[in-house]
Amino acid sequence: MTTYRTDLASVDWEALKQDLIADDFHNGRTTSQLKLSFENSQAVAMAFDNGRCIANGRLLSDGVGNAYVIDVWTHSAYRLQGIARRIMQLLIDAVPGQHIYLQTDDAVEFYQQIGFSEQPKGMSLVSGEYLVNDSRAADSG
Repeated sequence: MTTYRTDLASVDWEALKQDLIADDFHNGRTTSQLKLSFENSQAVAMAFDNGRCIANGRLLSDGVGNAYVIDVWTHSAYRLQGIARRIMQLLIDAVPGQHIYLQTDDAVEFYQQIGFSEQPKGMSLVSGEYLVNDSRAADSG
């Protein structure tokens, strides 16, 4: 049975990182950086099956009018069961009255089905070298 949570209690961060790697959804963060990314987010949503994190998403927000959804993932064995839709609804509900932006490479249709509309342009820039910053200072892996 899938359960949903909006806190980070008892997440096995190393197991989550390994599942992200196996699903080709890992972006190179160390286990500590992955955990810190979620801890520093305004809102998080996680789905669990027998204690194992099978889906997640997080949201960054200024608390006023703008939010950004990132790291929305569902384990490949659990896809097409409505889990990502529930994760997204938990994140959306966390920021009433705010404009929510996200970027996707391959899930445009999914996000359109839950009410998002395409924006004409998106741009990005990495400051320095990706993931090389103070978050690595206390990192052991």
